Amino acid sequence: MKRSDLAAMLRMMGLVRPLAKAMALAIACGVAGFCCANFLPVVAVQGVLIATGHLPGPSLGTICTILAALALARGVLHYVEQRSNHYIAFRLLAHIRDLVFSALRRLAPAKLAGADRGALVSTVTSDVELLEVFYAHTISPVAIAVLMTLIMVVFQSLIHPYLALTAFLAYGAVGVAVPVITARVSGEAGRMSRDRAAALAGFVLDGLRGLAQILQFSAGRRRIAELDRRSEELVGVQRGLRAIAADSSAAATALILGFSALQLAIAVSLAASGAITGTAALISVVALVSSFGPVTALANLGSTLQGTLASAQRVLDILDEEPQVEENLDGIEIAFSGAVADKVSFAYGDEAVLDAVSLSIAPGQIVGITGKSGSGKSTFCRLLMRFWDVSSGEIRLSDAPIQSIRTPSLRAAEAFVEQDTHLFHDSIRDNLLIARPDAAQDEIEDACRAASVHGFIMSLPKGYDSMVGELGDTLSGGERQRLGLARAFLHDAPFLLLDEPTSNLDVLNEGIILKSLAAQRGTRSVLLVSHRASTMAIADKTFSMDSGRVS
Repeated sequence: MKRSDLAAMLRMMGLVRPLAKAMALAIACGVAGFCCANFLPVVAVQGVLIATGHLPGPSLGTICTILAALALARGVLHYVEQRSNHYIAFRLLAHIRDLVFSALRRLAPAKLAGADRGALVSTVTSDVELLEVFYAHTISPVAIAVLMTLIMVVFQSLIHPYLALTAFLAYGAVGVAVPVITARVSGEAGRMSRDRAAALAGFVLDGLRGLAQILQFSAGRRRIAELDRRSEELVGVQRGLRAIAADSSAAATALILGFSALQLAIAVSLAASGAITGTAALISVVALVSSFGPVTALANLGSTLQGTLASAQRVLDILDEEPQVEENLDGIEIAFSGAVADKVSFAYGDEAVLDAVSLSIAPGQIVGITGKSGSGKSTFCRLLMRFWDVSSGEIRLSDAPIQSIRTPSLRAAEAFVEQDTHLFHDSIRDNLLIARPDAAQDEIEDACRAASVHGFIMSLPKGYDSMVGELGDTLSGGERQRLGLARAFLHDAPFLLLDEPTSNLDVLNEGIILKSLAAQRGTRSVLLVSHRASTMAIADKTFSMDSGRVS
């Protein structure tokens, strides 16, 4: 979705509304703190003028007390300001992560099926983290700089309008012109940096997932060379951004020195003409030189804000993305009594996958679908789960159109086991309980016996409390597949969808599982997708799928 950077900033600022009081406190403390910092040298100069007899006023002890109070207040106020800003930032980052994960849940599984996993990981980690710059170091500094500009311009106007005008131009040049120009110069580089960082994260993640294949085919050198190339590209972009930031800082410093010299020249001229006193001229110059802190903070934002906005755009893209399938929370409840596909067609974009598929699955029946890879078998299973909606035709469960069924009821009626079983970095028991959190231990063990995996689990030192490695890499493909089947059996859904459930199993374990499935004939419907003739032997009827059509 295309949106302007201004629109993105306004959206992100809108999230601050619940924390408006904390933001107001941060701004108030920031303004008060900078007032203390700006007027410290002014009071010090007045003290020197009083001590030398050039200006009437309180005693030196009183001046020292005032200076000490200003310094102490500056420290306390700065601490409260920073504490408030970071409180706001971390609260909002937690809220944004919750919004992102909620959006991904709404978009899944269609979003995850075609997404760059590395880009998603980068978005929910580094992109969200980078928004801390916006919430902690952008919103309140901008407000503080605006208010401090008004305060200091009014102070200078009390001395002379020309001095106030010079101060206003100085603040505008340092706090507005420098960051705007820097942002425009670094805009494309900032977006490129975030995109390349996300692509690099995806490349590393793919490498970790496919490490066994990389080692098997001795592709390590090529992968490392490609990783070096991508890293160098990212470093090159970031080096360019740092150069722009350095130029921006140098430009801001030059402008501060230039306007300070101009203010000095104007003040001396006004004092020489008698328009102001010499002491007033000195105080004016000191006040300007000491007051650039708030606008300097804005000048430094120019080179970092574009990267932050690029991250914000990526986060907002996820939050605004419309799901391909909306969950139905107000539909009908069903008791499974069969499934029917009536002239179902489906396409991924312009790529047709299924073409007028019609078949039926009766209660308690085992139906097999065979066919070569890419023929549409797995897609048909996902349509039955309503991961996507059909392009044309209709799928009915219990004589109800699948779109009209309440999503939780649909999920309760079906259990889907894909060829690649995902296991969480947790215990075997907790990996199984995700299917049915209230299951008793004997129910877990019965499901595992049906999946021919109970004996393997009990052979482990900690049994069902044994930890599964991240991505299940401590287990073989067959062991992961059998745990996936056990999870489906534990779910106890009346309709099982099994996509190549025995592809990673040896003949013995395949026979045990097929015997278990055959024993459930009459009590549970099973859609069995496989290219193995031995697996199809238990099916009551078999369909062949080729190029999206069945026969």
